[in-house]
Amino acid sequence: MSATASPPVFDAFAPEHRADPYPRYAIVREAVPFLDSGFGVEFVTRHAECSAVLSETLWSHRDEAELFHPDADRTDLPTSFLWMDPPDHTRLRGLVSKAFTPKRVVELRPRILELVTGMLDAVLAADEVEAIEAIAYPLPLIVICELLGVPDADQAMVHRLGPGLARGFDPDPVLSPEERRARDEGSRELIAYFRALIAERLRDPRSDLVSALGAVHERGDTLTEHEMLTTCITLLIAGHETTVNMVGNGLLALMRNPGQLALLRERPELAGPAVDEILRYDSPVHMTTRTAREDLVVGGRTFREGDNVCVLVGSANRDPRAYDRPDEFDVTRYASGTATPRHLGFALGIHYCMGAALARLEGEVLLAELARRVRTLEQAGDPVYRPNLLIRGLRELPLRFTA
Repeated sequence: MSATASPPVFDAFAPEHRADPYPRYAIVREAVPFLDSGFGVEFVTRHAECSAVLSETLWSHRDEAELFHPDADRTDLPTSFLWMDPPDHTRLRGLVSKAFTPKRVVELRPRILELVTGMLDAVLAADEVEAIEAIAYPLPLIVICELLGVPDADQAMVHRLGPGLARGFDPDPVLSPEERRARDEGSRELIAYFRALIAERLRDPRSDLVSALGAVHERGDTLTEHEMLTTCITLLIAGHETTVNMVGNGLLALMRNPGQLALLRERPELAGPAVDEILRYDSPVHMTTRTAREDLVVGGRTFREGDNVCVLVGSANRDPRAYDRPDEFDVTRYASGTATPRHLGFALGIHYCMGAALARLEGEVLLAELARRVRTLEQAGDPVYRPNLLIRGLRELPLRFTA
């Protein structure tokens, strides 16, 4: 831009661009790497600068709740290690990771395959289905509930509360009074629920994550009841709402790109790389904030201590400076031997998604079975998007599955 040019208008979050914000991201990204949002944070638009912010521990994540929800009652909006800095973040994430181990995740593969098989049986027997309710929502919901130890009878409650809590991650100014109330009431309901479940598991431990966290607490490893409550809620909501959108966005991309589904059928080993391409091409998380803990330089720009930025993950993942043909969906992009830069769908650095291995496993099993059993995906109605900005995805995706 010339010195006299006006800054570009950022409107990627406008309702009319909800189905496809990427051309709007491109306008701003090609003009400037940083843009004043007008509400106290600087947008970061490009992959290199976004990666630099997410990788640096001196960019703090602890203030996002205050930035997005300044007037919310903290008892109604519990924050977990997601919004902490070291040493608290290091301590709590380390304790949680003792219960949320790679071995525990790998052991879930047979159960995930069983769930996927049943869901594909059902959709192939139907004329058409609403794929979010038929596949995208139940798969990660059942998996995370079983992992945590939430009984089957209580999964309907989680399904009822989840969308309102996910919407509640968005900045308060874009939420209606009804949406803020749904978030706060849902949060209070889950706090009460997990307080009772934790007490029950302390009395009668089982082979689930709540019991494992309780064991950490009982050993005196400084995991307080409040930390247990907020951790359980975070793992529950973040553990399925983001994956719902990953699956929904992936089904939509495969429906619109039938050649990629055929390629998955020919090369089943691409199921894993395809998950990464879905996370790059249409990420479930589109933004996250950071606050400078001291004066920092990113992309030649100096930020002062206390400055706030909003990393536009959705924009960075389509940056042509990082990716060849960024607007094309290509399941071979992350195949073995390629040198594609990392996508930011799971973030980077100390806040890299703890549930990444679980989300990858769910996506990989689903895509492999989908390619093996489904010849075509056809649109049976218009996709409908949720209003969410931060955790972005579909509310409805009518599809026909052909065996």
